[in-house]
Amino acid sequence: MQRADGFERQRLSVVPRPVVEAALAKPVTRRMVVTDAGYFPRAAGHGRHRPAGAPETIVIVCVSGAGWVEAGGQRTRVGSATAIVIPGDVPHSYGADAADPWTIWWCHVRGSDVPELVEAVGVSIDRLVLPLRAVDRATALLDEISTSLARDTTPARMVAASGMAWRLFTQLAVDRLLPEHGTPVERALRYLEERIDGTVHVGELAAMVGVSPSHLAALFRDATGGGVIAHHLALKMAHARHLLDTTDLPVAEVARRVGMDDAFYFSRRFRVAHGVSPTAYRGQGKG
Repeated sequence: MQRADGFERQRLSVVPRPVVEAALAKPVTRRMVVTDAGYFPRAAGHGRHRPAGAPETIVIVCVSGAGWVEAGGQRTRVGSATAIVIPGDVPHSYGADAADPWTIWWCHVRGSDVPELVEAVGVSIDRLVLPLRAVDRATALLDEISTSLARDTTPARMVAASGMAWRLFTQLAVDRLLPEHGTPVERALRYLEERIDGTVHVGELAAMVGVSPSHLAALFRDATGGGVIAHHLALKMAHARHLLDTTDLPVAEVARRVGMDDAFYFSRRFRVAHGVSPTAYRGQGKG
């Protein structure tokens, strides 16, 4: 079933297709163009069935109520604080729950960079639904996009909407990559942040958060791209940069405050990380 649009207090912005094609031919907006955007509150009866997919990639953020999405023969329930990302040309259907219809913000996008951004978000034909921890940030961006395009579709407005859509996709990617609060890896990351001036043993940290050392190492690779000790060292170096930039503390004292009593060892590690000594770094013009 496909119901015609028309929901009380809805917003709906459709960019004229000649404007879309013109934007796709321009250097900046060819990377990302918003073609449609809107807000459907309590969208009873809302649904779409596209057996050939859509030329655009579709982003839907459900803020309350419920619905469903189907692709690849698999139907997935969609609840509040959830995003759906449907890549272009993927056959699909979606709709609001009959008993508790969803409230959604949404947009459609095209552009040369969209496939890479979809990949960064972690979407696949088997996984179109993403839980959101920062749903307010995603909806704020969709609100801006919809409001902007409702005013006009001048080249300047199209550039602005493109930038906001870029931020939306990167926010979805970050939301997926950041560990959820209370998980073993999140607790381990917080522990390391609170002990920049100390030494951490992987086995002890793993036992503290309730996983094996090998499992903790795998979690850290997924979350940070490296190991536990490497991440702790990166935190130390970041704090060292802050102290070098904002204080007149001697290098030896900076080293001590990041848990390295040997100033020469600290200087070697700093040079490896930054390509210059702590003293040379402090003397660089910044900003």
